Amino acid sequence: MIVSPSLLSANFADLKTDIEMINRSQAEWLHLDIMDGVFVPNISFGFPVLQAVAKHCTKKLDVHLMIVEPGKFINEVKALGAYMMNVHYEACPHLHRTIQQIHEAGMQAGVTLNPHTPVYVLEDIIQDVDMVLLMTVNPGFGGQKFIEHSIDKVKALKALIERTGSHALIEVDGGVNSDTAPRLAAAGTDVLVAGSYVFNAPNPEERIASLQAL
Repeated sequence: MIVSPSLLSANFADLKTDIEMINRSQAEWLHLDIMDGVFVPNISFGFPVLQAVAKHCTKKLDVHLMIVEPGKFINEVKALGAYMMNVHYEACPHLHRTIQQIHEAGMQAGVTLNPHTPVYVLEDIIQDVDMVLLMTVNPGFGGQKFIEHSIDKVKALKALIERTGSHALIEVDGGVNSDTAPRLAAAGTDVLVAGSYVFNAPNPEERIASLQAL
């Protein structure tokens, strides 16, 4: 299992210490949620903070844009050295074009679905994306309760990927913990985003290792 701890739950007064912990850990990626207060009802952090994080982080950057018009910022995300750029299906009226532009910039391209968006909308794009991120809570805030229907949604996405011959990974974000993580893994999840479950743990590195072992 690939583990992508979410910086949204880190200690913003001491980010460097938390990033150094991530660097030591078995996590392969670092998940970065960018929120604009328009697409989601919250604001997180912008590119000055991300640039500082990118200087210190040795893991692959998994950038999730919870914003309107994410295609405007492809060059800025690329400049961070990002590995994966995630854009929301709901925010991209020309999703195929946006995915093409992300690939042309040299990044992996991910598409994110909100909890209310069914997986079948990806039928015509699934073979073009490198990953699908399923939100298993409503986007905008950390620490929310897991939406149980998400297990069936992961299974449906896995079936779509297998039926179409896509190589897309399945990433899940929201409510990941000791109860939900094994069930998500069994349903076909490849990447687990974990925020408060990791950063609020007595030993975050051990918790990351437990997720990575699934």
